Amino acid sequence: MSLSTAYMVETFCQLANTPSPTGNTYKVMNWIQQELERLGVPHVVTHKGAVLATVPGTDDQKHRLLTAHVDTLGAMVKEIKGNGRLKLTLIGGFTFNAIEGEHCTIETDSGRLYTGTILSTKASVHVYRESGKMERSESNMEVRLDEKVKTKEDVLALGIRVGDFVSFDPRVTVTESGFIKSRHIDDKASVAVLLGVLKHIRETGLTLPYTTHFLISNNEEIGYGGNSNIPERVVEYLAVDMGAIGDGQTTDEFCVSICAKDSSGPYHYGLRKHLVQLAEEQGLHYQVDIYPYYGSDASAALKSGHDIVHGLIGPGVDASHSHERTHTEALENTGKLVLAYLQSEVMQA
Repeated sequence: MSLSTAYMVETFCQLANTPSPTGNTYKVMNWIQQELERLGVPHVVTHKGAVLATVPGTDDQKHRLLTAHVDTLGAMVKEIKGNGRLKLTLIGGFTFNAIEGEHCTIETDSGRLYTGTILSTKASVHVYRESGKMERSESNMEVRLDEKVKTKEDVLALGIRVGDFVSFDPRVTVTESGFIKSRHIDDKASVAVLLGVLKHIRETGLTLPYTTHFLISNNEEIGYGGNSNIPERVVEYLAVDMGAIGDGQTTDEFCVSICAKDSSGPYHYGLRKHLVQLAEEQGLHYQVDIYPYYGSDASAALKSGHDIVHGLIGPGVDASHSHERTHTEALENTGKLVLAYLQSEVMQA
């Protein structure tokens, strides 16, 4: 039985269509718990709300941990303006240009949902000559609510308050040619990959050589998703995130990208070479790359003082932290490398 690409794609679509901006991930984490229960994988929920699943292995003295994060970019209501529109504060590292014109949903403390559109304060080119030249920033971007509101009091009457979470419409599309277009491919595609791997392990009865933990973190976009709740016997930590594509990069939308270095510094050289060797042995399309403006849960774990070997891989993703795109082949290559890694020997000190 081979790894199910269809399951990974279907799971990604389900995850992407479940809003989960960092700080408001309860719905998606509940979905993940239910899916793990359906697959029969034991798991616990951490105080921070992450999910830690464990698969026992032949060797219980040395453990591995793989992580992917389900929290996404998003925003909060910063101010309710006098004209009934909303100012935003961003959650995660992205620009207002990346979300201009996007549909969004505001969730109130009571659970009420309201829709709107993110626009510049001078969106109409028929009225504002400088519309196209104006910088897109917190001061001149706003949410136009899909409600009859003209004043701050009108908005308050809806129950909308400062601090309410705002999520962006993912607009998930899977094309006949295998491309996956959506917001939040970072990192819900990799969460889908790990769930696909767990499904494969359960259905095939595969026995892993080492006890292995799968951490689905929910705070990565703000820098500390996977730096706690690491079992003390863990000696290797592999973050499964995304490979960044752009000028000067080797990564493409079809490969599994193996990170040599990001903004935190080099990843473990021995583990990186081990992952490359496994990819070559499996005949996978892979690329080794450097991500200049990037940090992962693996680097966060090292910064918090854990004595572990760390690595980073993931499907190649175009237009990261904007409207992203990858391909089903990238999910396949990533899943196959994860499976090969799980069945290999740990790095020797």
